[in-house]
Amino acid sequence: MNKIIKRKIDPFTINLPKLDLHGETRDTMVFVVNDFINDNIKLKNKKIIIVHGKGKYILRNKLKEMLNKNLYVKNFRIDPLNSGQSIIELKFDK
Repeated sequence: MNKIIKRKIDPFTINLPKLDLHGETRDTMVFVVNDFINDNIKLKNKKIIIVHGKGKYILRNKLKEMLNKNLYVKNFRIDPLNSGQSIIELKFDK
């Protein structure tokens, strides 16, 4: 009676740098996300993933607010195969 659940994994996002915000609060995530974005700008990574979870959208809404204001963020969207993470495109010139 064991069911095997097959999840779709996007092969294009599996190797991207990821930040997992599980266990963070709205206040502490601000510093963690900004440091992660700045580190990836230095490393010249064009795309990154931030895992915010699916819960009550507290972290997701705060992340959206932060990304809208960040000058290094070119574009961002919720991953269509996993609504608990966002794919962020970075730009290297402000």
